[in-house]
Amino acid sequence: MKTLFVSYRVTDLDRSLDFYTALGYAELGRVALGDGAHLVLLRFPEEPAASLELVHRPGDGQVDVGSGFDHLAIQVEGLTATLKRLAKAGLRPGALQYPGGPGGPKTSWLTDPDGYRIELVEWPRSHGSGITPEDFA
Repeated sequence: MKTLFVSYRVTDLDRSLDFYTALGYAELGRVALGDGAHLVLLRFPEEPAASLELVHRPGDGQVDVGSGFDHLAIQVEGLTATLKRLAKAGLRPGALQYPGGPGGPKTSWLTDPDGYRIELVEWPRSHGSGITPEDFA
């Protein structure tokens, strides 16, 4: 088994697509569900398949993100440059943080238009991609 993608319900599809394309996602495809509802699948250009789905059901009203979901983590290369690019695109990423100390990962947080939190992570050069069992040794 493997995780295919994360799915977010969004209030305003155009506003959310503007946000996620500014973040770096590209639209892979969309499905009209009727009554103005849509599924839009996104991926980063270097990903082989979809990694995020936006679900827009206007008849369901506002999105409540207080359902227990905490955040989406996205690995980036060059977090400082990424933060500058995002700010230039009109997004408001938080300050650069070093939660594991100066030799650990660099992180920053931002929030999408519906209130979903996103953690941007740059691993140290000596660290592999993602979190593995070795991170808990």
